[in-house]
Amino acid sequence: MNYREHLEKNGGVLRFDPIFIPRQFGDAGRRLRIHPDDYYAYGVKRGSVKERWFSSVIAANNGPLAEPDEGMSRVNTGKDRSERVYFKDFVDALGADLIGKKLYDKYGTWPMYSKFYDYTGPLFFHLHLDFESAARVGRIGKPEAYYYPPQYNNYPGKFPHTYFGFDPDTTKEQVKDRLLKYESGDNRITELSRAFRIELGTGWYTPPGVLHAPGSYLTYEPQWNSDVNSVYENITDGEIYDYKFLCENCPEDKMRDIDYIMSLMDWNANVDPHYKKTYFRPPVTLEENEDYVQKQVAYGNDYIAARELTVFPGKTVTVKDGFAYGLIITQGFGKLGSYDCSTACMLRVGGVSQDEFFVSEKTATEGLTITNKSDSEPLVMLKHYPAYSDPAAIVMGK
Repeated sequence: MNYREHLEKNGGVLRFDPIFIPRQFGDAGRRLRIHPDDYYAYGVKRGSVKERWFSSVIAANNGPLAEPDEGMSRVNTGKDRSERVYFKDFVDALGADLIGKKLYDKYGTWPMYSKFYDYTGPLFFHLHLDFESAARVGRIGKPEAYYYPPQYNNYPGKFPHTYFGFDPDTTKEQVKDRLLKYESGDNRITELSRAFRIELGTGWYTPPGVLHAPGSYLTYEPQWNSDVNSVYENITDGEIYDYKFLCENCPEDKMRDIDYIMSLMDWNANVDPHYKKTYFRPPVTLEENEDYVQKQVAYGNDYIAARELTVFPGKTVTVKDGFAYGLIITQGFGKLGSYDCSTACMLRVGGVSQDEFFVSEKTATEGLTITNKSDSEPLVMLKHYPAYSDPAAIVMGK
């Protein structure tokens, strides 16, 4: 395939097919807008579909039954869909001409992706490894951010609160005592934590090493190209998690070393007495006029960022961002460059959609023209990209 010709023919924009991920744990929140018959499209052994991935060049770390390309974004080329053309193929072939020289020179690939995750109950209390700890097992660290889009959250699920870290008065000895009970009974480790009620239209940044148990709203999560966990909670919402969930990303000789497992924590961040002030991310308005409003919804870190763009009814705008980004449409319909675009209503696993795209650096810098064809509702999209591409997004409040 001629990757450059396809990109140029479509004005520097790629259209993606939707990619869904089943998980064996938890219950699906059923807000991903897929057909009811498709929640077990991968078979009951794989669990129900609970995630949708965006702009991904990596495969999911999802057990021995997963396909080798599970989680990898596919470009809709308008041709025979039996031949899978991956976003990774475009990145490898076009490099800096697609994602930008500065980004490509630093990472050699597109270094992040985003996703919707959708559970009807809370997730387990866990952390993601930092870069040093992950490197010991041949992986990379995982910083991540959250944003709660109102358009995808028609109901809150069973537990619309998220635990972060520990109460500031918690001691390491108390945490260690709970981990030592991992195989003897419910360790109830979130008794040491603190929960915050989720506010739609806001978000959080979660650095590696911070314990967190995400609540039950559908969440938009820009993250680094990694999936390295250590699960500190052994029973969540009545579901039991084997000891392997605690130690699966530890060197073999450290899997029974509780002190090593505790060293995966960023202790100071976990007991930050002003945790919300440090990591809560209310949206910051960047541009607002009679045609559109653009807000920064993920920021304040060196890795990942995201924006929300709202184009008002009947308006045509040209928006310049200056860096490559992936996007997902959450409300409305219209034109995105040369493509028709529309919010998903009911998707099929293995099907197509008009709601997910990738914009090259050149087009994003020169300006992407967007038309809202509705006379009654806004056209809303979320944009995800590496913070390195946008220095202003690294600074709090910018």
